[in-house]
Amino acid sequence: MVLTRSLLHIALLVTFALGTAPSGPWDAFNLAPESRTVYPRSIREVGGTVQNAENLLSGGSATLAGNESYIALDFGYEVGGLISLNFDSVSSDSSIALAFTESPEFIRPYASDDSSYPSANTTYDGVLEVPAPLESGYWTQPAPRLRGGYRFLTIASTSDSAVSISNISCGISFMPHVEDMRNYSGYFYTTDPLYFDEDFLTKIWYSGAYTVQTDTVPLNTGRQVPFVSSPGWLNNATLGVAGPIIVDGAKRDRAVWPGDMGIAVPTQFVSTNDLLPTRNALSTMFAGQNPETGALPESGPPLSQQGSDTYHAWTLIGSYNYYLYSGDAIWMQNTWSNYTKAVAYLANKVDSTGLLNVTGLRDWGRLWQGGHNSEANAIYYKLLTNSAELAGYMNDSLLATAYATNASALKIKFNEAFWLESEGMYRDNLTSILCPQDANSFAVLYNLTSSAEQASTVSMGLTRNWGAYGAVAPELPDTVAPFIGGFEVQAHFASGNDARAMTLLHLEWGYMLYTPLSVQSTLLEGFTSNGSLYYRSYDGYNYDPSYTSHSHGWSTGPTSALTFYVLGLTITSPMGQTWSVAPHTSGLSFARGGFETPLGWFGVEWVLTETSFTISLAMPEGTSGVVTLPTTGVITVDDEEVPQVEKILLLSGGNHTVLVQ
Repeated sequence: MVLTRSLLHIALLVTFALGTAPSGPWDAFNLAPESRTVYPRSIREVGGTVQNAENLLSGGSATLAGNESYIALDFGYEVGGLISLNFDSVSSDSSIALAFTESPEFIRPYASDDSSYPSANTTYDGVLEVPAPLESGYWTQPAPRLRGGYRFLTIASTSDSAVSISNISCGISFMPHVEDMRNYSGYFYTTDPLYFDEDFLTKIWYSGAYTVQTDTVPLNTGRQVPFVSSPGWLNNATLGVAGPIIVDGAKRDRAVWPGDMGIAVPTQFVSTNDLLPTRNALSTMFAGQNPETGALPESGPPLSQQGSDTYHAWTLIGSYNYYLYSGDAIWMQNTWSNYTKAVAYLANKVDSTGLLNVTGLRDWGRLWQGGHNSEANAIYYKLLTNSAELAGYMNDSLLATAYATNASALKIKFNEAFWLESEGMYRDNLTSILCPQDANSFAVLYNLTSSAEQASTVSMGLTRNWGAYGAVAPELPDTVAPFIGGFEVQAHFASGNDARAMTLLHLEWGYMLYTPLSVQSTLLEGFTSNGSLYYRSYDGYNYDPSYTSHSHGWSTGPTSALTFYVLGLTITSPMGQTWSVAPHTSGLSFARGGFETPLGWFGVEWVLTETSFTISLAMPEGTSGVVTLPTTGVITVDDEEVPQVEKILLLSGGNHTVLVQ
């Protein structure tokens, strides 16, 4: 495969710096804190005898006068880190306890929400006991007792003696390698006339971006395994080979999960381009590879779970994404032998049916995994097409041909085995009539369908699973799973059914962003079909609702979808040497935004009126791309009319304005 720049030159360009996005009204929706020290914004609840509680919002002193007196403070959005405070007045037996929660449903002076172990019964983490010092002074939460994600902090007196405290703050622990967390390298902006909040789409883009920031953590802040249940929790385990590192959730599990990265890393790319944590996470997964079989772990340490064919594949898909976004040829070359061995591990599971026979049954939470499963085969197909492309970049033409040949064969077998004509969708396995959300979303998104008409039929079929709060996954009954929902949104866009994509965004992510059950900033791991916080998993339990994560990177699909589809901007070779711009106007009148790669800034702005469509591009010099216009008419490029029958233009890098009238 011939590229315009050599692989060595690409490697020399790789950086992980933040920040070239222009300033504008979109900055008001950036949730990242301006300082690494944040303070409570309001008082949520008071119990017992608390004097001068409001003083705590301005750094002043308040007194908890008596056992079980408490005050619940609200930081206003998801935060995470170490609490510090002053003891202003103490007695010899004074003591307090700190309790943390993401959801206001679990504010209580005697327990935090649950981060330690999922159960079928309601359980809670304990509190952080804090004996008052012998005399007044400053106190900081011990690092092993870090709480990675919360909005509400409850401070309770645990003695009969009065205690006065002040100057309460949280020292943010996430994004430890970044000085200015608000200095994004990408942005997105539009207004949505079809929704009650016209800024919703911009808000959800930034909500996803901030969610992934809270999930980017220091190396030695993992949740200890075996899980600590009493007293409380410990977050001082090593998470991988290097830090910072991207994990699944701010509160829990606080471990590398490559499936989650399938959504979180595109979010990371379009918003901050902060790919160092991704490289560290992927290197961690390859460090855990079985040297004999090539099998990759399902999760990173300290969980280090094994036995998932799909998450094995997601590590390889993540490697492709990392290389596409970063152009880090040195890392890819150093990983290539491990990568190809891992591909071979799955190839060896393809049996006489021509399909992958799944024996590593663990997955994202779905039921009925194993055997000739359509979801796993769709993921394997994506892996093969990615691998063919990567082999080309690695100058391995024989392997590129083999991967592409295997992908073509699998596509034929996939449609023969899984297409259920009576439903107009793909079935879960060879003996099932259940049509899962995951496999059908992947089939459309990864181009396993045989025609545009078939893709649109699947898109329509997916809407049959919609409820009041989003798409309910048939493969995980009664559950709204935003991880798979993010892929479904993309599938609707990819099949040209923009109105369905927008409706699902409004239903599912509108609920997550505005429900008072959650943090109204970062995004929920999942919830039930009636909107409650229970989240069912593959073992059949409805886990303790306080265990649900409220800041989970796998739920941030709209962030990249809005950039890749509504704005229409994607890169099609490493770092954007080639690119594509194909806006989905989706009932909107304008959108603007962009992102950065080591080659420079990629920016797009389009405006749709009743009589014209205008799109402005700012692309790095030396690149080239394809512009697919959403409308037809007389076309001018940079004020010169072009003879154009189709809606497709080929353009070089630089600044261009295209007008269609």
